[in-house]
Amino acid sequence: MNQTQQKSFPVTWDQFHRDSRALAWRLQALGPFDALVAITRGGLVPAAIVARELNIRVVESVAVKSYDHQSQSGIKVLKPIAPELLETARNGGKILIVDDLVDTGATARVVRDMLPGAHFATVYAKPKGREMVDTFITEVSQDTWIFFPWDLDVAYVPPISGGTD
Repeated sequence: MNQTQQKSFPVTWDQFHRDSRALAWRLQALGPFDALVAITRGGLVPAAIVARELNIRVVESVAVKSYDHQSQSGIKVLKPIAPELLETARNGGKILIVDDLVDTGATARVVRDMLPGAHFATVYAKPKGREMVDTFITEVSQDTWIFFPWDLDVAYVPPISGGTD
């Protein structure tokens, strides 16, 4: 997290599961989808939930690295989408892309270029990247850092005002 990002938004497993199911409810009317592509790693958990809720059996992944723990860096495709799924998309198959978050839109742009006709859905969206996704559940401000449940441990947190208990 850089110096200008002062806000934090910790997300519990329960909240993330509810938000991922809400994403599936929103997507249900748009289906059925022939396949789902999860953007790893953050998109794996919501993709599993959405795939279950929408009964999508073909689940593929694309590995794109743009973040380390504290900052965004250059985009690198570590694992491309399987050629068979790209062929399905070229032949008119209905593909759903799922990620946990769209921040600046850089990762989304790379994956969208791979599957231009796919429906792109994220659980959370920030203003700079929002235009890159078709469906999302919650918008958070650009200066908010989302702490996902897989990045957290239960610990004491002081009050926002800085006071003591």
